[in-house]
Amino acid sequence: MQPAFQPPQFQLSEPLAQRRIVVAMSGGVDSSVVAALAAKTGAEVIGVTLQLYDHGAAVGRTGSCCAGQDIRDARAVADRIGIAHYVFDYESAFRDSVIADFADEYMAGRTPIPCVKCNMGVKFTDLFQIARDLGADCLATGHYVQRVEGAQGAELHRAADPARDQSYFLFATTQAQLDYLRFPLGGLPKPQVREIAAELGLSVALKPDSQDICFVPDGDYAKIVRKLRPDADEGGDIVHVDGRVMGRHRGLIHYTVGQRKGLEIGGQPYPLYVVRLDAEARRVIVGPKAALAVSGATLSDINWLGGDFTGPLTAKVRSMAKPVPARLEGDRLLFDAPEYGVAPGQAAVLYAGERVLGGGWIAQTQAAMAEAA
Repeated sequence: MQPAFQPPQFQLSEPLAQRRIVVAMSGGVDSSVVAALAAKTGAEVIGVTLQLYDHGAAVGRTGSCCAGQDIRDARAVADRIGIAHYVFDYESAFRDSVIADFADEYMAGRTPIPCVKCNMGVKFTDLFQIARDLGADCLATGHYVQRVEGAQGAELHRAADPARDQSYFLFATTQAQLDYLRFPLGGLPKPQVREIAAELGLSVALKPDSQDICFVPDGDYAKIVRKLRPDADEGGDIVHVDGRVMGRHRGLIHYTVGQRKGLEIGGQPYPLYVVRLDAEARRVIVGPKAALAVSGATLSDINWLGGDFTGPLTAKVRSMAKPVPARLEGDRLLFDAPEYGVAPGQAAVLYAGERVLGGGWIAQTQAAMAEAA
């Protein structure tokens, strides 16, 4: 009888019985399967969970991450597979580096990506240090990306399952981190991971995937911003790109670039979209869809994983967008054709085929047309 799956490789030198693997366990099915498969290699495995937040309803909410029931689930899985499990309280660090930044970005008229900031901070910095302090040979996570040994060292590649690929959120991974990280699920489709969990008798086999932003359990991110920044609901003008004042808005935190619904401006001959946010003047700039077209963007804090790569590349400017042909000239990303919905605060992630070359934060955009009706 054929086995249901081929155990993934942890890319460690033999004998594995002399190796130590630290697994980041969030309490979900993915990281639980990673821990169980790591234990099956014969290596010493230690599960580590970071408690990141405790926001009332989130504590008991399944399908979140790193709080309440999820920590209990991680511990239960560790007990089931017979590995050590430690929980570290990083709530204050997470609040300062991720949640506060999330609020500040919205107040500045940008669209934040807290999952990337979390990976850059507590997960791939503090957790790295914990793993090294524990004497681990690697840190394994349940992310759906692939680590490929290339001619010039470890490379980051998209997951084999396009529907689960998380490479957009890991563009800021440094080369030193990539050398130490392992992503054993990157070559597997999610249904197969759940099958593995069931076969191994893990209690989280049917646990729902995490949804939305982990520290916003009810999806109301504006409430989180208001709690941290009480002036977040200060209103201002909605202004057409041709200079006409169209109405009033109820606070910049309720709007993002590309948004169409919720503007409450009727009687227009064509749909209006949010083109940009002017935080200093507290203005929401709107216009026709053509005004959303962007020919280029200035990137900040570029992280490059491409070595000496100089060939053609593609850029992905939103987590759900398709990569489009572009070129990088210094800190300027230039699109071969106009791109829509490019928002400051989001990331532009660069690819060569399936390989992640790196990326940067979108600081400014360049309109593809003169701003007119």
